[in-house]
Amino acid sequence: MQKDTGYSIVTLPSSRLFTMDIGALGSRKHHVRAMIEIDVTEARKKIRTIQKKSGKTLSFTSWTLKCIGQAVSEHKSVHALRKGKNRILVFDDVDISLVIEKDYNGALVPLPIVIRKVNEKSAQELFNEIETAKKQEVRTGKDYVLGGKQSAEPMELFALLPRWLRLIIWKILLSNPRRVKNMMGTAIVTSIGMMGKTSGWFIPYSIHPVCFGLGSIVRKPGAINNAVTIREYLSLTLLIDHDVVDGAPAARFVSRLVELMETGSGL
Repeated sequence: MQKDTGYSIVTLPSSRLFTMDIGALGSRKHHVRAMIEIDVTEARKKIRTIQKKSGKTLSFTSWTLKCIGQAVSEHKSVHALRKGKNRILVFDDVDISLVIEKDYNGALVPLPIVIRKVNEKSAQELFNEIETAKKQEVRTGKDYVLGGKQSAEPMELFALLPRWLRLIIWKILLSNPRRVKNMMGTAIVTSIGMMGKTSGWFIPYSIHPVCFGLGSIVRKPGAINNAVTIREYLSLTLLIDHDVVDGAPAARFVSRLVELMETGSGL
């Protein structure tokens, strides 16, 4: 950080270039956006009970990933990827990219980790994997993916390219569905919105076929069994690629996800 009178100059980590690229590419996607509220009261009670009885730590985010993995595995078309003009690849396993904030030189930088086969893992297994990623040391600004084994040198060279050339390379990389799945999974979850307490939704950009933006959890009145009580609601933003899935299958997927989360499935 370079200081001057009245302001500071901060050097952005190289990973921000990729964030800007994703924003540019994501704005071109034909995502259908939905903003929904999910009553997570029962799920939160179950999580607190598990923590109290077993002494184990279990996060709301890891359980949410479990529900997403289950819902996507039952409605696979929502995480399909286009291959050419008239074909799509529908994958069996659900690989989810999760954005985690890490400290680098005093600045919080969002970095992804790709969690494989989420549909086969328990909420506890997912929690352990996330915690391991959180503890990973970010040695340089070239640590773009947590848990990744990619060589830093090609990433450094890529960051030096002009933006127009980077976007061309991105387009080539994203043209192969299997490569996309290996690089970044077929779904992404960002929980940045849960870090505040303000009621509302945030709308992310994404190049994934399905994206979940977790907002804050707020307490407010809700009607249950003809009685009004205080409930806990999660604000969730959902992006689904309309190029690979129609509205009716997408609606059934959303309905199933809400059902899993409101019943505390998997706990």
